[in-house]
Amino acid sequence: MGKLDGRVVLITGASRGQGEQEARLFAAEGAKVVLGDVLDDQGEALAKELGESTALYVRLDVTQEADWAAAVAAAKDSFGRIDGLVNNAGILRFNELVSTPLEEFQQIVQVNQVGCFLGIRNVAPEIEAAGGGTIVNTASYTALTGMAGVGSYAATKHAVLGLTRVAAVELAAKRIRVNAVCPGAVDTAMSMPEGVDRGAVEELYRNLVPLGRVGQPEEVARLALFLSSDDSSYITGQPFVIDGGWLAGVSIV
Repeated sequence: MGKLDGRVVLITGASRGQGEQEARLFAAEGAKVVLGDVLDDQGEALAKELGESTALYVRLDVTQEADWAAAVAAAKDSFGRIDGLVNNAGILRFNELVSTPLEEFQQIVQVNQVGCFLGIRNVAPEIEAAGGGTIVNTASYTALTGMAGVGSYAATKHAVLGLTRVAAVELAAKRIRVNAVCPGAVDTAMSMPEGVDRGAVEELYRNLVPLGRVGQPEEVARLALFLSSDDSSYITGQPFVIDGGWLAGVSIV
């Protein structure tokens, strides 16, 4: 038996990276997965690979409430209900605060912060109607500390953690648990964009991270699975850092 047998989980940003690995793992653990993204070709290919009885791809721009309504309707039409949500979609831009254009700041807020809010607002009533379930928000290592060059991103991830805590309190009576995963450096297209010197980045994290390496999206997916399953039945409102020990401190040796 799988840890998510019979459950229906909507995952945003599911076409690649952490979202893709969450979709694969959740499906392997018995869930029906609704894959939300704007990368249509990749999302449709993943849904086809997982099988139409297991996965459904829906185009979902998380900043658009109409897209959320359509995704919820499609999920219910295909699988009857929604038991869980993983707010995974996000974007990252590198810029000093004083050099960040307002448009860039607002774009990051819209995707990372407003997208998370809209997910909770639109999906939580469906989870309640299904008898309860889980919401997992993707925050970040930077939700708990500062990091130069990613001020806009860090601001939104602090906000996601705030949303997580408030939602956990407000939704507990409705049998909905809400937690946040807080990844550090993870080997995805967002943190390792095309053209970056991969060797240099890996060397950087060998020095910064106590475990000496970049994390893998499969590792984040396993944490999201824990928070979406009954293994975490008495946990809500909490940030779970998965960063190889980065937040704990940096060795000088």
